[in-house]
Amino acid sequence: MAEHIIMDAAGMRRTIVRLAHEVAERTGGLEGVVLIGIKRGGEIVARRLAACFADMGSEIPCAGIDIGMTRDDLVSAFFVPDAAPNDLGFSPEGKTVVLCDDVLHTGRSAQAGVEAIFRLGRPAKILLLVLVDRGGREVPIRADLVGKNVPTSKEEYVSVRLSELGFSEDALAITGGRN
Repeated sequence: MAEHIIMDAAGMRRTIVRLAHEVAERTGGLEGVVLIGIKRGGEIVARRLAACFADMGSEIPCAGIDIGMTRDDLVSAFFVPDAAPNDLGFSPEGKTVVLCDDVLHTGRSAQAGVEAIFRLGRPAKILLLVLVDRGGREVPIRADLVGKNVPTSKEEYVSVRLSELGFSEDALAITGGRN
């Protein structure tokens, strides 16, 4: 299967730092901002952003959210996905939530993330931040902040390799579809 590396570890670091600055600019500072990452990859992106903000002198509340029970593609009432209760450790009520994910494709995970957040409180605003936007929407969702736009075919897959998930080195790769 063909593989094409589209971002190495250094590029990923630069992208996260750039996104952190874009969040600060887009929100007019970081007052009332919280980071919520869609588990697994999105949570790692959110935690890396929180570390950037800490380096800039701002401690931003950060947590992961499980979208298993808000997905629109549960196949039956008898199937219960592995889902944990969402306890962020803070309330999104009245906050500017930056919902983070690693890859935006169909938009269904982002939509489920928004629904999960609203079950915990009503934020003032939600911004969607993604490391990679690969296109292919099936629902009307768009990212407000994008690390890299990578149009792909249905036969291709964007592989996000993060050290927190056991990979030896961070990287973004496209697999399949290309020779």
